[in-house]
Formats: sequence, C-alpha cells, structure tokens
Amino acid sequence: MGLLQFNSHSISSIPITSSFNYSSKSLRPLHLPSQVNLERRRLFAISTNTSSGGSESTDVASEEPPSIDFAFVNSKLLPDGTPDVQYRSACGGQKLRDIMLDNNIDLYGPYDGPLLNCSGGGTCGTCIVEVVEGKEILSLRTDREKELLKKKPKTWRLACQTMVGNEDSRGQIIIQQLPEWKVHEWEK
Repeated sequence: MGLLQFNSHSISSIPITSSFNYSSKSLRPLHLPSQVNLERRRLFAISTNTSSGGSESTDVASEEPPSIDFAFVNSKLLPDGTPDVQYRSACGGQKLRDIMLDNNIDLYGPYDGPLLNCSGGGTCGTCIVEVVEGKEILSLRTDREKELLKKKPKTWRLACQTMVGNEDSRGQIIIQQLPEWKVHEWEK
C-alpha cells in the first residue's frame, strides 16, 4: 500500500488535499510530485478619478471569477508507475460530461464512438466516473442514475446526469475516470 497526496500552494487558491491507498496489479510504487501547482493570477485594475481634480491612480484588486478546480485521475498508471492526473478549472452550473469533453478529458474510453454511447441521454451508462472528493459540490443522483447505478458504489456517478454546483460555486473535486478499469484503489 502507498499514499498519494495532492497539495496545491498558491496565493489565491485553496489547497487540495486527498489521500488514497492503491494496490497495483504490477505492484509498482505510486508516486506523485509533492506539490501540484494550480496557480491563479490576481487581476489588478487601475483607474483614475478625474472628478476630484485628477488624483493619483488607485490599485484595486478585482475578485477572481468563481471556479471549481478539478483533478481528473486516469484509470491506468503511467509507464513509470505514477498516476496520470490532469488538472483543470471550470465554472459551475454545467454538467460534468460537458466540462470533461470541453477540457479534452477521456470520458468514454473504448465507448467513444457515436454508436457506442447515448451522447448524454443518461441511458447507456458509459460515462461512469467515481467522485473521490468534492461530492458536496455536485447535484444529487437523478432517477436515471439511481436506476443504472443501483448495484454500483455510491461514489460512482453518470457524468451526463451530474450538475457541478451553480455559477457562483467554488471548490475542488477529484474525479476518477473509468473507475471499473482502474489499477489502484481509493481509501474510503
């Protein structure tokens, strides 16, 4: 067993901290760099006030737009035994499927053809993901999810049926892609 820890250190971002145990079929050690940089930059607006006799310009730190940080963990390990993790940010109020497809994250695996999945209708079950962390930001399971995933773990979701927060949501979510084929196990 080993331990993977996600840490993000930046002035304006919130740390992502999650651990999981793994068991690999090849028993290779699972390592990830100790720090993952999800750096965001602050925007500064400079304005001049001409109504009060031409005063000096003022620095005003504008608020960052709300966004949700994602860590997408691939189901297979890289050749060196480390997990393939991709980091993305997106606005809330969207379906998880759309966020993954818009950010070129593998969602369907071998079912990526137009005749092999329902294209977001919630009837085929090929867009299953596992929510490792951040389930409180996601919508509750829909009736379609309850029916298709009734014999699956409660952490599994259909990406096409899962809404990610709302437009002003912030937070972090760790998503395991294609959980039925993963080579490591998450600590519960």
